[in-house]
Amino acid sequence: MIDFDARIVRDGHLQNLRLQAIDLTQARQQLQADGGQIIALVPRRQLKLPSRRSTFALGLFIQELVVLLDAGLVLVEAVETLRDKAPTGINRQVMSELLELMYQGNALSRAMELKPQVFPALLIATVASSEHSGQLSVALRRYHHFEAHLETVKKRVSSALMYPLVVLSVGALILVFLLFFVIPRFASVFDQVADLPATARFMVWWGALVDARGMELLVGLVLAVIALVLLLRSAAFKRRLADLVWRVPSLGAQRTLFVLARFYRTAGMLLMGGMPVVTAVELSGALLPLEHQGALRRALADIKAGQPLSTSLARHQLTTAVAERLLRVGEQSGELAAMCERIAQFHDEALERAIELFSKVFEPLLMLLVGGLIGLIVFMLYMPIFELAGSIQG
Repeated sequence: MIDFDARIVRDGHLQNLRLQAIDLTQARQQLQADGGQIIALVPRRQLKLPSRRSTFALGLFIQELVVLLDAGLVLVEAVETLRDKAPTGINRQVMSELLELMYQGNALSRAMELKPQVFPALLIATVASSEHSGQLSVALRRYHHFEAHLETVKKRVSSALMYPLVVLSVGALILVFLLFFVIPRFASVFDQVADLPATARFMVWWGALVDARGMELLVGLVLAVIALVLLLRSAAFKRRLADLVWRVPSLGAQRTLFVLARFYRTAGMLLMGGMPVVTAVELSGALLPLEHQGALRRALADIKAGQPLSTSLARHQLTTAVAERLLRVGEQSGELAAMCERIAQFHDEALERAIELFSKVFEPLLMLLVGGLIGLIVFMLYMPIFELAGSIQG
């Protein structure tokens, strides 16, 4: 149950009440049943321990809504069913508010538009394009597949990056252990020897430095790591770092493929829902990075002036050679939506091959780099011993 604070007018008097209900709709019905005119009705704020903020399960909502619509339920009944089965929390609250807006005569797309913090603009546009054709379940299923595919690509990229990060982290810990614990112990062996090779002199110098200021060095290292983590959490620093990374030609090319694949898949999905080309391109262009927004505006101006879509996008570097030709085929055959989907599939396959190549090439190189650094330190540890042993035998 949820506690609500209400302000009502009853018998000409303003009253403040506190009541409990399952959701906002039930609380409103209770007050109206008592003959009160509702002025304000808000959930009561409660003090809670800090916790992770709950989020609306949008993917599950779409998936279950499609199943109920395919089973023959009308839209309002389907949402009511999902609301009734949802436990008390953010999911039930969002669906109750969505139903309240629909009861007032708003279409589903308009109700979603009034809650932009929950429903993304692309979903709203997809629902709006399907309301005229009566293919809401088809459009929602298409959107769900679109989001699932994007999530799959993100997971593949994350998996490809996870192994290098683990190797770097373990290698860094081993290097810290060697520098702060192993080398100072070895350095004490050569401390009293007069004629030392260069590697041994370096170990003696480093061991003396650690003995004298070891705690300061460790604290400085920890502070440096904390500062790096804070910088990585900063949006401005992440943007600058991303700009540097994307300037690498091979990485920038793969990023362009991902951006264009998402752009064309979104445009194809909206076109399949019956949306006009200009509107579909405008909404899809919102997914492009900032550096492509100017080119998109110029391309839209050309399209509105009567230029073909393929020519306009190619003129402003928003296509690849394959995409331009497939767009021309789509314009000539009237299958532009299907061709946009094929373009996205083609780019996705190229991106998957790049990710696989990255995993096969970069991971062994990283292992060699980390292993080489550790091996260099071990070599510096044992080389003086071998040289001293050789001099004694001589």
